[in-house]
This record gives sequence, structure tokens and C-alpha cells, in this order.
Amino acid sequence: MSAKIELLLSRPNRIYRPFEPLEGKIVVKSASSISHYGIRIALNGSVTLQVRGGSAGVIESLYGVLKPITILNRIVEIKPSGKIVSGTTEIPFSITLRNPKEDNSERFYETFHGTDISIQYLATVDIMRGYLHKSLSATVEFIVESDKADLLNQPVSPEMVIFYITQDTQRHPILPELKSGGFRITGRISTQCPILEPLGGELTVEASALPICSIDIHLLRVESVLLGEKIITETSLIQTTQIADGDVCRNMTLPIYVILPRLLTCPTVLAGPFSIEFKVAIVINFRSELSRLHPKSDPLTPRLWMAMETLPLELVRTR
Repeated sequence: MSAKIELLLSRPNRIYRPFEPLEGKIVVKSASSISHYGIRIALNGSVTLQVRGGSAGVIESLYGVLKPITILNRIVEIKPSGKIVSGTTEIPFSITLRNPKEDNSERFYETFHGTDISIQYLATVDIMRGYLHKSLSATVEFIVESDKADLLNQPVSPEMVIFYITQDTQRHPILPELKSGGFRITGRISTQCPILEPLGGELTVEASALPICSIDIHLLRVESVLLGEKIITETSLIQTTQIADGDVCRNMTLPIYVILPRLLTCPTVLAGPFSIEFKVAIVINFRSELSRLHPKSDPLTPRLWMAMETLPLELVRTR
């Protein structure tokens, strides 16, 4: 049986803050003893930027992946050269992500996995075995959240914005019967929301010339990357939450309740070379023959049988 190595972190959710120790254990399983030249753990954190689609042109797209922004790059020796006995061996470790005595110029951004921007932190263990044997290694991703000292002291009350959706507020062509008959949907929704709390609000259909097929809440990410003197921006869909299916009763208040996905969202970031922002879109789908012919259309593309209102959304993290 060949030797196997596993890197286990102490916290099941793998969430750590920059000034907290990254703790866990290295588990080695081997049928025979292993001689090695040292056991090391490498910590790497970076912001990966790439340009594709969005507002990028042909020339910009040729650049592809840009130079990553390094946040964390450390190698820590856990054990000097020696021997690991046969069977199962557990080697504990504890590494502080950020040393308070060091002058860290780069900020620890929170973990985020987007379309053009990815902020990722990895821990890799290597057991060096020399030239005649392949090194044993294992990698695990851990999630970084903001330090408590950098968080807002007071809880943030969701900032509610009143909206109304009518045939006159639409910036795209709509069905003639909607244009002439009209519709009116009103409500309120959070535009500033703590990241650990649901996005809330309410909506009321006051009038509609056509029956309603569904009402959806789209959570969007807006990723911007600085390329030379140009800012490349792309908007993409994170998730869709349906709050109504079928023609709803008029003048009945419908609750809006959206759970934010952890790895696909982060507090709004406005940095120099990049930014991560969010939007929320309220989308009304009306029942028509055209909508039946295009059941799988792009949810971000306005259609004749759709009405929508898009609002900026600021995500924050509080203590």
C-alpha cells in the first residue's frame, strides 16, 4: 500500500480570520516507515483576475489572465528531517496567518469565487523525500473572513428602498398589450444588507393587464477589473429565488426572503485594481405565447414578456 497524506483543519467550516492561528493536523498513513527531509506547510492567498466577455473587446480579451495579486505567501517548517513510522501518524500544527509584528501592505480580502475575480487561500503540506522518491503532498482550501477589529461595531439595519415597476419604467420593449393595458408592482427591498442575514423586503401586485407567470429575485455580481487605463466590467447571475409561481392575487403583500450564498458573495470590495459589487433584480414574467416558445431564455436579457427593476446592493459584515 502506498503512503497517503491528508491535511485536516481544526474547524469543520474552515473559516479563519487573519490574526487567528490556522490549526489542524497532518495525517500520514503508510504500510512501512518513511524517511523524509522535512515536513513543510505552504500558505498561499491570492486574487486571480481575468478578462473575458463583459465589456472587454477583442484586444482586451487577448490578455486573458492578469498577474495575480499576492496576499499571503509563507512556508513554515513543521518538522525537520527524520522518519515517520508505519501505520497512522498524526502531526499537529498551528500557524498564525498574519503576524502582528510584520508590516503587511496587502489587505486580507475575504474569500470569493466569481466569474472574473477569485480570492482564494490554500494550505499545502509537503513531505520531502529526496530525488528517488516522489514527495507526498496534500492541499486544502480555507476560508478567510475579515478581522473583528475591521468590522462595524454596531449592527447594520437593512436599508430599505421603495420601488415601483410599471410599463413606463421599463427601458426595453415590452408586449403591446402590456404597453397599452399597463401594470403596477410596488414594494420595498434591502439595498444594504449584512452578509450573514437574509435579503428581505416585500412586494405587491396592484394591477396587471396580463396574468403573471412568475416573480423572481435575481442576485447579481458586478466584477470590475482595471486593464491599463480601461475598466472591464461584467455582470453575472449568482442565484435566482422565486417568490411567486402563477398569477398572484392583486393587492396581496408577498414577502421577499433571499439567503445569500457564502462562497459566491463577500462584503462589497472597492480596491484599486479590481472591485466586487452586487445588484438585486426584481423580475416579473407575464404569461404569453412568446414566453412559452422561449422557456429557457437568458434570465439577464430583457424580453418582451418581462418587466424588471435592478437596484444596487451593498453587502457588509458586522460583528
